[in-house]
Amino acid sequence: QVQLVESGGGLVQAGGSLRLSCAASGGTFSSYNMGWFRQAPGKEREFVGAVTWRGGTTFNTNSVKGRFTISRDNAKNTVYLQMDALKPEDTGVYVCAGSTSGYVYYRTSYAYWGQGTQVTVSS
Repeated sequence: QVQLVESGGGLVQAGGSLRLSCAASGGTFSSYNMGWFRQAPGKEREFVGAVTWRGGTTFNTNSVKGRFTISRDNAKNTVYLQMDALKPEDTGVYVCAGSTSGYVYYRTSYAYWGQGTQVTVSS
């Protein structure tokens, strides 16, 4: 059973940066596509971006528009979400997830989920 634990969230002013981490255990991390989702209060969980097992990345360009980057370190079983130029609308709970499916945009593709970490961006 794969376990995912996020860290790195917090309170930041608009324009600031945060780096989220997601540590995996209990599975073959290097074989999973890893995604980041977020959920704002009263809204549905939204795809932020993903990194494939080969290291390719894709993003929800409508919401992050080049401000976020994703990377992974297979030696540390960890995936990162670097968030720059943060905006108040980036506020939410950020959750990482693991998938063996190539359809990384869809929540239903992910079998493993973390508990999430809160990100709050003040104006």
